Amino acid sequence: MFRGSIAALITPFRDGKVDERAFQDFVEWQITEGTHGVVPVGTTGESPTLSHEEHRLIVALTVEVAKGRVPVIAGTGSNSTEEAIGLTRYAKQVGADGALVVTPYYNKPSQEGLYQHYKAIHDAVDLPIIIYNIPGRSVVDMSVQTMARLAKLPNIVGVKDATADLVRPLRTRTEIGPDFVQLSGEDATATAFLAQGGVGCISVTANVAPRLCSRMQDAWTEGDLAEMARIRDLLMPLHNALFAETSPAPVKYAASLLGKSTDEVRLPLVPCTDATRVLVREAMMKAGLLS
Repeated sequence: MFRGSIAALITPFRDGKVDERAFQDFVEWQITEGTHGVVPVGTTGESPTLSHEEHRLIVALTVEVAKGRVPVIAGTGSNSTEEAIGLTRYAKQVGADGALVVTPYYNKPSQEGLYQHYKAIHDAVDLPIIIYNIPGRSVVDMSVQTMARLAKLPNIVGVKDATADLVRPLRTRTEIGPDFVQLSGEDATATAFLAQGGVGCISVTANVAPRLCSRMQDAWTEGDLAEMARIRDLLMPLHNALFAETSPAPVKYAASLLGKSTDEVRLPLVPCTDATRVLVREAMMKAGLLS
């Protein structure tokens, strides 16, 4: 169910508020362009600065548009286990297909704490869970051994791996087996991750290049390595530009150039600098996204 190019959706704002119409139009565009799945209210969706009401709204709006055409994996993580359970319950209630649950940030749980956190969510809600391992933001790094323990629970189905460690997916595959869904959380490693046992990417770049990102994944599945490599090389300058500053400021600027969103972000994030805007525009032109 979870494979290919999965867009980590931006949350469009207008005058400081969630732009519901723009968001639903954006989800529809993603599906029309061939995106294989969507993740609302992840980090790219600015979940840290959304209210709980906004968080729930965006998940519901996504499910409403998707209508079962592509999987909806709702971001439901928190550094409070009870809060994560509540968000995951709501995602299940409104019809999400899975939950993306980030490793608890700031409070730095031990490996046993990580295990108990995910087990508690698993036991409370009957919904497929993707572990989101991103040490660069959360500070903690879930070990392969802890992940293997969690993978024995029936609804812990996979991982979004944002470590950029290309040894990790092969170690995980060897330890857990091929049925555990491994998704890259780093656009620049998307194709290399496939070669190491992955099955897709939860992508920031797919926000503005959904057709290219999905075609790249499909080319791998079809065995068309030349096409995959062509798109990989075409997208690399765009990956670099979209992470020239803290995401999602650059990708929201990129989306604004396509008329899909304003470039508004919420404090403590700020819109990207003029220098980054030049990089983003040039990379989009090279990728054929702008004329």
